[in-house]
Parts: sequence; structure tokens; C-alpha cells
Amino acid sequence: MSQKETAEFLPTTREEMKKLGWDRCDVILVSGDAYVDHPSFGIAVIGRYLEHLGYRVGVIPQPDCRSVENFAELGLPRLFIGISSGAMDSMVNHYTSLNRLRSDDAYSEGGKPGKRPDRALLKYVNLVQQAMPGVPIVIGGIEASLRRISHYDFWSDRVRRSILLDTKADILVFGMGELSIREIAIRIENGRSLEGIRGTAVYCGELNFDIQHHSSAIQLPTHEQVSSSPASFMKMTRLVERESNPFNAHTLYQKADTRVVTVFPPQFPLTTEQMDLIYDLPYARKPHPVYKKDIPAFTMIQNSITVVRGCGGGCSFCALGLHQGRMIQSRSRKSVLGEVRRLSEEKYFKGIVSDLGGPTANMYGLGCSSAEVKTGCRRVSCLFPSICRHFDTDHSSYTELLDSVSRENSVRKVFINSGIRLDVAERDENFVELLVEKYVSGILKIAPEHCSSRVLKLMRKPQWNVYERFERKFRNLCERFGLEQYITAYLMAAFPGCTMADMKRMEDELKKRKIRPTQVQVFLPTPMTMATAMYFTALHPDTGEKIFVARKPSQKKNQLECLLYYKK
Repeated sequence: MSQKETAEFLPTTREEMKKLGWDRCDVILVSGDAYVDHPSFGIAVIGRYLEHLGYRVGVIPQPDCRSVENFAELGLPRLFIGISSGAMDSMVNHYTSLNRLRSDDAYSEGGKPGKRPDRALLKYVNLVQQAMPGVPIVIGGIEASLRRISHYDFWSDRVRRSILLDTKADILVFGMGELSIREIAIRIENGRSLEGIRGTAVYCGELNFDIQHHSSAIQLPTHEQVSSSPASFMKMTRLVERESNPFNAHTLYQKADTRVVTVFPPQFPLTTEQMDLIYDLPYARKPHPVYKKDIPAFTMIQNSITVVRGCGGGCSFCALGLHQGRMIQSRSRKSVLGEVRRLSEEKYFKGIVSDLGGPTANMYGLGCSSAEVKTGCRRVSCLFPSICRHFDTDHSSYTELLDSVSRENSVRKVFINSGIRLDVAERDENFVELLVEKYVSGILKIAPEHCSSRVLKLMRKPQWNVYERFERKFRNLCERFGLEQYITAYLMAAFPGCTMADMKRMEDELKKRKIRPTQVQVFLPTPMTMATAMYFTALHPDTGEKIFVARKPSQKKNQLECLLYYKK
């Protein structure tokens, strides 16, 4: 498709296809989210990128699963159909950490829940297979990414097989997916094998698996072993973490019943030029006009701009390293300023850039300063147990970006609302001063998570004294600049290894500091993270010793009450 043929929105109906002069799509994308054509929404990014490559792409957002016909809305695609449950795992989207049904869905029109089924990926693939037998199926997104191997499923309280085996899709994409989906499209168009694409997983029968073809591959414990042995489950999790660096990762394979899942190394991080291309694509920057009510997830980010991907923190409960990767990927200043100018043309923009960030805002422009070290590194975290000496902590690129955006004629104010990594921030006094003076919207959100040294080590988070130093400096700077600003601290209860004694210490600390936290959560075991392995196995990840795990709802509530002591 030429640039002049680019539609404001990718077609979602036959009528929209007809207006474009299409009789058929090359690729159809199914999503559990409402269709918002904005670079913060994965289905729009993949769709626009494929469009940029010359493919005709249609979108089926939140299909009605009561009928197979709803999946045939756009006809049969020429190449393949890509399926995602949306920006969130559908089970996380539906249920709280206490396994209660959530009352809303931020990715649906009007925040209305019930627009996607439980285990949406399984349901969607099943119905697509009925509607389009023989059409290649590619699964991706967070639900596929974090279920690519055997994984503990909190909602059924058991170890489930790779979702690739349960769906019987042709290939699974893990990670952000742009480079992988490009290669998949090229290979399907040319009738070539899908074997060996970075950032993907495939499966075959055990008799068809040729170990000689994967001579350097590492075998994970089998599904049967990890289902019955906590030690094997922990071994599997540690191996996956160790093989997360795309520059030295090996292919992994895992046997389950009579089949073998092969997981190829992660995709290489995007270059700055590739990041710019992705974010400079012609997004409409708004929801599809079929929606008459607000989509809360869009409303929240409509005035924000993503400038960085990935996170080097390696927190044990966070899926970022397993999905976006731990290699920091940053856009150029030119690309970001271009997006600011496009944003300024939108009616909803009032001159306030609500966030200039990403997973961790102050990671922009940072990362490993040694190409040699980066290619050989096996560390799970660049920052824990201490900041690596090769990890650059000079925030000048970020402060220059913030300053450049602030000087745009259409911009009245720029804020940072993404998370701030405190141990990295405090290495740069100039950044902290500028942050407090210019870029806090009144409340700065940070996540110390806990005060217990032992629990924080299990979390792979900085110690509590880092928060104390930062909070004290923040308060002093606010006083110096004459600003009334506050910190909101995110805290967590019932983390694996956390006892009531730990929570009582947390309660005492909060009382001493007269903190009444509002941003609190009970640990939710999401697939594939190390913290979830700790929850399932009750094993310390480093020593193999038994740890306490709050499993009963009553135990979790008791721990949570310590954070909300002022409501007792």
C-alpha cells in the first residue's frame, strides 16, 4: 500500500474495506481490546507496521465469542491471522489478587467489563480455527508472551502447558513483536518454514524434533517434571531468566506429553532508528469512531508520549524483562518532538504533556556503556544487588529531551508520571533537582514496595534507606522551590517470603513516618516471573530453602491491613 492509500483507521468491517478498494486483507489482527489507533496500543503498532511494509491489514476488535461468524467479518486473509488477548493477560484483566471479579475494564468502551472471555487467547484461536480452517495462526501479546512455556496459573492453581500447545497455533510471538512479525509475514508469503525466528516459539511432535538441528539448545525440565517438582520448576525459571539476553541467549526447548516446544532467543532490541520508525507511523491517535463512550486506557494516556522501552531493573515480580526485555531502547529527540507536534494538532490536547516516559521514565538514554560487556552479560538485573559499574546513570539525554519538549510553542507544561527508579535517579543530583522543580504534577509516584531488607532482596528492589534519602531530598527541594508537592508510595503485601512480622515492621515504619498509603496491592502471581515461581514452589530462588508464602485469602488480607492500619 502506498502512503497516500493509508486510511485514518485500519478497516474493521467489510464496508470499510470496500471504501479502500480492498477485496481481501493480507493479514487480519484479532484483539481483546477496543481498537484505539495509538502507539500505546499493541494491535495498532503491529497493524501500522505491517501496513508500512506494504500489507493490507484489517482489525477485529473484541469479537463476540457467541458466534463463529463474528470472526469471519473481514473474510479470509491472504497470509495469516494474528491473535492477541489485548494489552493485559485476560485473567489479570478480569480478576484481582484475591480472585475477585473486577468491576471494570479500562480497555473497553465505557470501561465496561465482559467484552472479552476468560483465557481469551484460547477462545479466540478455537473460534478462528472453526471460522477459517487452514489459515495460519500467529498468537502474540502479553498473554502469549508470558505463557510460552509451562507456567503456574494462579486462577486454576496448577501448572499449565505452553499456551502454544493448548491453542495449537502455528507460531507464538513473545516480546513486542515488530521484527518477528515482519519475518513471519515474509516467510509465509514465500512459503518458507517458520522455524528459527527470534522472539518466537513453535512446537512439533517429539519424534519430529531433531536435536542435531539445535545442537546448542538447552533443554528445560519437562512439563511433567515442573508440574510435580518445585525444584524443577525453580530450575526452569532460573534457566529462562539466565537466557534472557538476546546477545548470548540459547534456544530453549521443553517436552510436554509427546510434543516439544522450541523457544528461540529473544529478538534483538530495536535501534533508535527502528524505534523512531515505529512511533512515527501514521496513527490516528484516537479510538475508532464506532465507539461513542470513552475508553479509559486511552483517556489516561492520550496526552502522554512513550520515549523508552525495556527496563534494566529485573524486579522479580515484574514481567517487563520477560516481555519488553531488559535492554533499554530509546527514541531520538527528533522523533519525540515530531510526536509532540502531532499531538498538538489534536482537539483533546490542552498544552499539557502528561507523561514523557515509559516502563521506567528515567531509563531514557541509559543502559550498558560497554558493547563487549553487554554481549556477554548474564546478569538478570543491571541494578541489583547493586548498580553495575557499566550501567550509565547520566540523565543528561533525558533532561535535554524534557527541556526540548518544554520549549515547544504548543506545550505549556511537561510532567513525568511514569515510574522513577530511585537508586538510578539519586546518582544524578541535577536530574533530581530538575524533576522536583519542573516535572512533578503535584504528586510523584514511586514504588519502594516494602521496608524489610529481606523482602526487598527477594523482590530485587533497592533497600528502604534509598527511599528515605530520596523522600528527604524531595521534601527539602520542595521547600526550597516553594512547591506543595507530595510523594505517593506504592507498597505491596503478601509477597512470597513476606511474613506477618515483616508486615508489622512495615506498619510501624508507616506510623512513625505518619504515612497513610493509598496505593497498595496484594501480590498477584502472574505467569513466568521469578516471584510467581517463589509463590508456587515456596522456595528461595538462590538458596533453595523453604520460605513462607501467604496463600490463604485471610493471610493476604491480614498483611494488607498492616498497610491500611489507619482504617482499622
